[in-house]
Amino acid sequence: MHRYILTLLLLTASGIYASAQTLKAGKTTTSYGHNPSAGKYYNIRNFRMYCEEYGNGTPILLIHGNGRSIEDFRYQIPFFAKTNRVIVADSRAQGRSADPSDSLTYDMMAEDFNALLEAKHLDSVQVIGWSDGGIIGLLLAIKHPDKVKKLAISGANIAPDTFAINPALLSLVKADYNDLKNKQNKTAEDRNDLKLMRILVEEPNIPLSSLESIQCPTLVIGGDQDLINLQHTVLISRHIPKSYLWIIPATGHSGAISRKDAFNSTIKDFFVKPYRRLSTTESIFN
Repeated sequence: MHRYILTLLLLTASGIYASAQTLKAGKTTTSYGHNPSAGKYYNIRNFRMYCEEYGNGTPILLIHGNGRSIEDFRYQIPFFAKTNRVIVADSRAQGRSADPSDSLTYDMMAEDFNALLEAKHLDSVQVIGWSDGGIIGLLLAIKHPDKVKKLAISGANIAPDTFAINPALLSLVKADYNDLKNKQNKTAEDRNDLKLMRILVEEPNIPLSSLESIQCPTLVIGGDQDLINLQHTVLISRHIPKSYLWIIPATGHSGAISRKDAFNSTIKDFFVKPYRRLSTTESIFN
């Protein structure tokens, strides 16, 4: 196992533990990400993108994090599928969406999801993006504003530096990346890991002016002990015109799992209610 995989486990450690406890209690039975009755491949942009669908109603698109898959949304899918059409896919070169090419960027993945929505003949959706999925959600809202009605992002960053990311984690990822880049006789798994690690080290590079162009209401979420630094999450929120900021207490990077009930209900409330900014008087008494 590459140190890269261990690094990714660090990103979701609290969530994996919470997930295991729930599975042990028998509360989750559907094999999300491996469900033939809900899954389908789409031939888009020179690769086969694996996607599953659940429920009916206003469509919601879920986008997972780096090196992860549909399975990470095991607690969001059944919750939102009660009232919505839930669309959840494995991003390029991750999960079941294999891509043997050497190229991978966040811009590419944003275009992939736009193409997926086009293939499904969807004019617009509500979007939930976790970690790298939040980055992709931001880019989708910037590049294709007509496609995103509302956007909720958790643990996203707009730059690959120590202002944005926990310095210890960033140092570990860079060391993993350099070790693997210099490895001789790389396997297919090595090459795939390398391109996933490269975007963690070198991307994203989203200017604040691009955030200011986002037209849809956006809920910016972070844990108060997230691996994405709190000041960076606040910066993102402050530069999106119609944004709310929600910092979850006693929470790291995996609030979608470790704080799943509050996470789901807060996003649901955000999606259902119209965006509004408090007046000066309201800001005093609310």
